Parts: sequence; structure tokens; C-alpha cells
Amino acid sequence: MRYSNATNYALHTIVHLMLQPRESLVGVKELADVQNLSPTYLSKILTKLAKAGLIESTPGAKGGYKISRTKQEISFLDVIHAIEGDTSLFDCTIHHEGCLIEKAMKQVEENMKGELDSMLLNDIAKEATSKQIEKK
Repeated sequence: MRYSNATNYALHTIVHLMLQPRESLVGVKELADVQNLSPTYLSKILTKLAKAGLIESTPGAKGGYKISRTKQEISFLDVIHAIEGDTSLFDCTIHHEGCLIEKAMKQVEENMKGELDSMLLNDIAKEATSKQIEKK
């Protein structure tokens, strides 16, 4: 199982936005430069994050992006669902009633979703902030 690069970039983007002052807007170019990405590619990711209600977009020369929820509300799972969707990772190809393998895989998936939902990106942002302070 592997998440797409887009999910990786989305998670990093959200953390970067969390490190900014609350009402501050960050332009797509700055966000792309931080991760060494093309602004066009990152714009597609930002659109998905905005549609999921995780970030807000303000158009215009002084526009940009900011977190739209409180920082304590955004989990890893929120970002993963925004980018990857909410489909099951396992799909039993042998269609028979009561498949024990499918049942076991769905349980594992639910456990993983529970863990990812309990992990907040704000905790990563806090840790990044403390590491920056330590370096000074």
C-alpha cells in the first residue's frame, strides 16, 4: 500500500500553512517553492484541499491560501481523504458471501483509519516550531 506523491505534498502544505500566522495568506508560488514543485501541479492539490474544506483560497494579487478550520481539527485522515478519496484499499475479487479475507482486511483498514484520524497535523506543526526554536 502506498499513498500518492500528491498526498505527501498535501500533508506538507497543510503543515506549512499551519506554521503561518492565523489570517496570513500564502501564495501558491511560495508553497510550491518550499517543496520544489511546479505551481501548476501544486494548484491541483490545493484545489482538492479547498474542496474538502481544509483550506481557503483568496484570489487576486494579494491572495493566497490559509487554513480554514482550527488547527486542532485537521487530521492526517482528512488530508488523505481529500487527495485519495474514501475508497476501500482492499476489494475482494472473488465474490462470495461472507468472505473472511475481505472481513479481516476491512477491520485492518478501519483500525488504520482510526489511527490516522487521531493523528493531528497540528502536532507535527508544533514539533516543527519547537525544532526551529531549538536551532536559534
